[in-house]
Amino acid sequence: QVQLVESGGGLVQAGGSLRLSCAASGRTFSSYAMAWFRQAPGKEREFVGGISWSGAIASYADSVKGRFTISRDYAKNTVFLQMNSLEPEDTAVYYCAARKYVVVVTTNYDYWGQGTQVTVSS
Repeated sequence: QVQLVESGGGLVQAGGSLRLSCAASGRTFSSYAMAWFRQAPGKEREFVGGISWSGAIASYADSVKGRFTISRDYAKNTVFLQMNSLEPEDTAVYYCAARKYVVVVTTNYDYWGQGTQVTVSS
């Protein structure tokens, strides 16, 4: 069983930065691929980016590539999403998710956090 708790959301002006954190419980964190999704009002939940269980491979949605960076700290059982050059279109609830070993871009993940709101003003 894995429990995920996101933090770091908030209100920021366009062009600004935020760093989201996702703290995972459980002793098997290192065997899970981790991903970030987001969901804006009236829209489907979409893949933002993910990082493999080893940390060696990170993948991103085209809409955030070059602006967002995912990393993970195994000692702290935490995954991060560094968001730079934020745009109003990035406004959404951001969710952390976990599944065994490999990242997929669908919502086929075993565990989800409760979400954290990110609002980017123009």
